[in-house]
Amino acid sequence: MDIKEAIDLLKSLQTEADKKSEIRIYENFTGILSDLKNKNLTETQLRSIEEELDTLALKANPENRKKYFNQKLAELKTYLKSNFSLITEGYYTTLGVSLGIAFGSMVGVMVGTVFKVSLGVSYGIPLGMIIGLLVGRYMDAEAQKQNRVLSINLSGSQ
Repeated sequence: MDIKEAIDLLKSLQTEADKKSEIRIYENFTGILSDLKNKNLTETQLRSIEEELDTLALKANPENRKKYFNQKLAELKTYLKSNFSLITEGYYTTLGVSLGIAFGSMVGVMVGTVFKVSLGVSYGIPLGMIIGLLVGRYMDAEAQKQNRVLSINLSGSQ
């Protein structure tokens, strides 16, 4: 399945969908595919992506389309990240904030235990979140400079 065919299929599914969350999945999928189509990819890379689209079985008619296509979108993002180092907008920011909260809470517990301060976690989580946000934003900016970011244009324009 080529990229244009996949975009057309997803747009037709989007018009049939009535739930806003399902429509958003189709918009994200279409946005990523549209951005891929506009990137300067080699013929081999395009063929590889089209083969991946075939393995995703987008033409299937599952019982729960929202869950199915959300899973397929995640699989496509994983494929693009592992094979082409392409990420979606805000990928590192989201990852940084998540890791910052996790590490911040651990540091907060340790500080609270060592210094017998009950506010260790209260200070650790926001501090970790801010540090994770800054690191993630920096890494997103670096990926943008390297043209590795797939922008998700929610209007789905080609």
